[in-house]
Amino acid sequence: MTNSHRPPGKTFNKLNAHLYLGDFRSVSADWPSPTVIVVDGPYGVGGFPGDPFTHADLPAWYEPHVAEWSSRATPETTLWFWNTEIGWATVHPVLERHGWEYRSCHVWDKGIGHIAGNANSKTLRKFPVVTEVCVQYVRRVRIGLNGTALPLREWFRSEWMRTGLPLSASNEACGVKNAATRKYLTMDHLYYFPPPEAYEAIARYANRHGKTVGRPYFAAPGKERPFSRSEWSRMRAKFSCEVGVSNVWREPAVRGAERMKTTPYKCIHMNQKPLRLLELILRASSDEGDVVWEPFGGLCSIAIASVNTSRRCYSAEILPDYFDEATGRLARHEPIRRGSSPGESRTCAATPAGGRRPPSGVATPSTIRPRKGGSRSPSGSLFK
Repeated sequence: MTNSHRPPGKTFNKLNAHLYLGDFRSVSADWPSPTVIVVDGPYGVGGFPGDPFTHADLPAWYEPHVAEWSSRATPETTLWFWNTEIGWATVHPVLERHGWEYRSCHVWDKGIGHIAGNANSKTLRKFPVVTEVCVQYVRRVRIGLNGTALPLREWFRSEWMRTGLPLSASNEACGVKNAATRKYLTMDHLYYFPPPEAYEAIARYANRHGKTVGRPYFAAPGKERPFSRSEWSRMRAKFSCEVGVSNVWREPAVRGAERMKTTPYKCIHMNQKPLRLLELILRASSDEGDVVWEPFGGLCSIAIASVNTSRRCYSAEILPDYFDEATGRLARHEPIRRGSSPGESRTCAATPAGGRRPPSGVATPSTIRPRKGGSRSPSGSLFK
């Protein structure tokens, strides 16, 4: 790409997508807090201006960016981090240091056709690489004030212990035989996040029957009352798993009409992501109307995927030529709803609930239909 000399600050808006020319850190304070952050930045392969030439330089490069995401994230926020396997491994400690908790590593398998006989294994001395990873993180939620904050699980148990009630009484509070002590108050691997109805029942019981001194129990930070049901439901990231989808995504590299090119033979961006995979992760970790951040826009594929899935996207791209290509792409784009059969799609005004399918190539019987998304809490958080 040629280097243009236009100043940053140029914007382009269409439907629910907002594109900005410049470093996202200069405008992120004006963006709404994100439900989803999709990171497709440097891989440490020298692939574009600003991309380090080795993965060893990635931690220092990403550190200030991770700090900014972390300052604006909420307990509901999910971070999807795209990179090579070794690139992700080097940045993982940075993410952990800034309060991100690893959930799962997803492997994008592009298939043997990705190398098309172009890998000289005798010279490279390794098997051809046809994968990269997309790693899911959520916020490590802590509750409390004035340096007393505890991880959510520890806080929940400590609040019950303050009441002076036996652990077994939590089962009575929830109207169950032993699920409350076995799931919600345990500190081992059997722990479950208490659903809003269980939290509400336990908090109500604790404040009625617990020691008078020390009330209120299970209080929201800075408030003299417990969390409301809707507030508590926003204390963890959203997630919905579609039928037949695993952590291995068999999807060819982008080609055909979806691939952005300057000529029939020259691609604009070396590593354009398939919209099917991007739409998949947005549906999995957000609801319609939620806010998505794309801090390293490139061709702003996340903005396109957000339009297709009725999310609100805020994208930034620092290179003017990529920005111009992205704005042209978005200007031409009409929302697409993925069909329930392979290859089927149509333009539409919005994506209705239930209009979901796994990415093509996943071993899923064609008769299986993705389950419809259940109701989830509205976007927002006490910690914005």
